[in-house]
This record gives sequence, structure tokens and C-alpha cells, in this order.
Amino acid sequence: MSWEMGAVRVIFVIIITAAAIHLHPFRFSDIQSAILGFALGILFIFFEVRLEKASLKRLMGAAFGSILGILGALMISHLLSLTAIDKSVSSFFQVALLLLMAYVGLVLGAKKGDLLNLGALGGLFATERQSRKNYKVLDTSVIIDGRIADVCETSFIDGTLIVPKFVLRELQLVADSSDPLKRNRGRRGLDILQRMQKMSNIAVQIVEEDFPQLREVDLKLIELARAYEGKIVTNDFNLNKVAQLQGVSVLNINELANALKPVVLPGETMRVFILKEGKEYNQGVAYLDDGTMVVVDNAKKMISKTIDISVTSVLQTTAGKMIFGKYDERRALAETVHQ
Repeated sequence: MSWEMGAVRVIFVIIITAAAIHLHPFRFSDIQSAILGFALGILFIFFEVRLEKASLKRLMGAAFGSILGILGALMISHLLSLTAIDKSVSSFFQVALLLLMAYVGLVLGAKKGDLLNLGALGGLFATERQSRKNYKVLDTSVIIDGRIADVCETSFIDGTLIVPKFVLRELQLVADSSDPLKRNRGRRGLDILQRMQKMSNIAVQIVEEDFPQLREVDLKLIELARAYEGKIVTNDFNLNKVAQLQGVSVLNINELANALKPVVLPGETMRVFILKEGKEYNQGVAYLDDGTMVVVDNAKKMISKTIDISVTSVLQTTAGKMIFGKYDERRALAETVHQ
């Protein structure tokens, strides 16, 4: 919140408090009037902040639903006035009915507002439909993984990141697990989410939408992405495949990481640190900075040493790349002698 907006809100609370003290509503004393005015000012500001986060579709749906609810209440109130019910009783029911139907229309209209197609109206409303395509729905695995926060900091992902309440519940269950490993993963996910909410270059929106008829979280994510015309951000292989089969676009963090790994061609020379023994005879295993495994022949004796190897082949798997190389002991010895 900018300081200008904060100043406007403070001035608004002061004005409404001063007006309450001057007018003395309900014949309250100065202190009681001041408390009432201050409370109303805070309530109005809270309502305004909530409205800021609502989309144009939701606002229009809420307004339309309220109007329909009020019209329905007026029709029923007119019928009540024609009955022989006592005046005081009918007046109470008329007011209660008006408030109830206006509230129900407001809530239902806001929830169903996402179904409106404002782009079909053209003009200013066309931008609302375009912005829908910038929604990214986050699943539990990608939040716990944490790399999504680093990607967002580089501004490679734009638009609004959507986190549904059922994903938050799943994160909370993991964070409350009796298993220390799961508990740490869940808490890490919540910390990552808080970190992303503080970023100024992206917007994180918590949504209430749920799909009670669907039991699996993956299917709920697919339906939510379809409703928002957005994309699912995940690193779950199964969710990736199911979503693609159902025509929902997916941004897979693992695929992005694999695509950004440096290209290595057979015959090139690499400098690696042999960390441990390999599975096959006389093999050593090293890892690049990005986590890529390098399997090196003739390197069993070079564990805990940094050596130069020659790349023999590169294997691309669903989990990432594997590089196979060979350590030429004679060549290394000759270079050492030459030096």
C-alpha cells in the first residue's frame, strides 16, 4: 500500500469520526459517538481493501446478484402487505427478507461472476478476458519445491499466481505431519508462499473455489485452471500428463530446469570432482552445479579429486540429463609430465 493511499484512508477515518461526534447518532455521548465513527471508518476501509482484490467479473456478478435479490424481496414484500398478517410482524419479515435476499444475491453473484464472458462485449471489457489468460495455478508440489519463488524473482513468470484453499489445506496437513521430514517440507512450502506474497513484481491470490464433486486434488486443479483459463504450474509428472490430456496448459518447473542446463556434446572435455564410486566396475560419479549426474569410466581411483574427462555420450531421461565420460589416465599423466 502506497503512503498516499494510506494518508487518504487516515483522513477518511478522521472525517467520519468527527462527523459522528458532531451529529451524536442514537443520542450517544461524545466518546460513544467517536468510537462508533472510528469503527465504521475501519469497517469501510476493510470493505474497500477486499473490493480491491476482486476481479471485474466478480464485482459485476455481485452487483447483478444483489439487484436480482432486492427485486425478488420487493415482490415478496408486496405480497406480504396484501395479507392479514400484523403490521409489525410483516414489517420485520420484509426488512429481514430484503437483507437476506440482497446478501444471498451478492454472494452467489460474486461466486458465479467468473462464468461471465466480458470479452464478448468488446471495448474496455476485452482486457478482462485477456488478463484471465495470465493466471497461473500453483499445485502443492511446486510450492514445496521452492524454485518457483526464484523464477518469479527473475520476472520470467507474469500475471497472477492462484493458490486455491484446498492446496493450502494440503500444505497445512503436510506441515502438521508427525513425520519430521514431511513436517519440514510443509513448513518450507508455507515459507515459500509468504516469500512470494511479499514480491512486488507478481500478485498471489488465494481463491475459495472448490469442486466438492471431485475427490482428487489434481482433478480439482485442472478444473480450476480451466475455469480461470489459466495454466498449471507444477513439477508433478503425473499431473503434467493428465492436464495435457484434458487440454489444460502446464508449466513444468523440472522441464524448465532441464532446458536451462548447459549443452554438452560428445568429445568435449569437462572438469569434474569425483564424489563417489559408481555402480559398474572402475566407475566414478560426479555432479555438476545444476545437479546433473556425470558417470566417469576409469575414475574409481580418483575419488575426492578434480580431474579432466572426455564426454562420451549424453542420455536424456524424464528425470533430467545424465552425462557419461571417460578418464584417460595415460593422457593425464603425460600432461603432468609435460608440465
